Amino acid sequence: MCPPTHFTVTYSINPWMDPAKPVDLPLALAQWEDLRDRYRSLGHTVELLTPDPALPDMVFAANGATVVEGRVLGAKFAHPERAAEAAAHVSWFRRNGWADDAVRVPEHVNEGEGDFAVTASWILAGRGFRSSPLSHDEAQEFFGRPVIGLELVDPRYYHLDTALCVLDDARDEVMYYPDAFSPGSRAVLARLFPDALIATGEDAAALGLNAVSDGRHVLLPQAAVGLFDPLRARGFEPVGMDLGELLKGGGSVKCCTQELRP
Repeated sequence: MCPPTHFTVTYSINPWMDPAKPVDLPLALAQWEDLRDRYRSLGHTVELLTPDPALPDMVFAANGATVVEGRVLGAKFAHPERAAEAAAHVSWFRRNGWADDAVRVPEHVNEGEGDFAVTASWILAGRGFRSSPLSHDEAQEFFGRPVIGLELVDPRYYHLDTALCVLDDARDEVMYYPDAFSPGSRAVLARLFPDALIATGEDAAALGLNAVSDGRHVLLPQAAVGLFDPLRARGFEPVGMDLGELLKGGGSVKCCTQELRP
């Protein structure tokens, strides 16, 4: 996780980012600290990535890499504003004990866990707005896991992690918003996850799928009220988080969280 320093949005393709509504930096930091502290209170270890004031989007740490069974595929960002973040993430892994042969600098554009979601059986891989389809083959070869490509078609859901959340990677359980995907990708998701929790348009628009689950607790935006009861009915404990200031930059719980899978 990377705390916010200053926050200046330089590009925008989603409706939450409105230059007329500037980010309240102290409040954004307080909301980020609340997320960090909530993870710790649930028994999770939180590693911090030192922010660079020249890279305001570093707070969205999910985009910097994908980690599966101790192997790290770095990111290659689509937009030049974020390009330098990739090296900062790779350097962090190398400084913190990951072997050189376990860390790959990618050839093709991918935005980390923004577009890669890890389940027990597959790596789900988004494309259409940021990550290149060529990154899917690269990830499959590096991780040795089947990669399932999913086409995103609604610019409001420009990363996979805005439209789909893995709820229990041991049971291949997910929740997602069908209308974010192409017809073929919707059919693939329905085949792979026939019992998935299907989000409404209202909850998806609240970025309710930009969530993190540890298999029991699901941290998600508190405005996605329609997801709470369905999650409880499936045995999960939803934990509503207020990251409204971070939402102005285009992300919420998952965007601020890169998962380290040893």
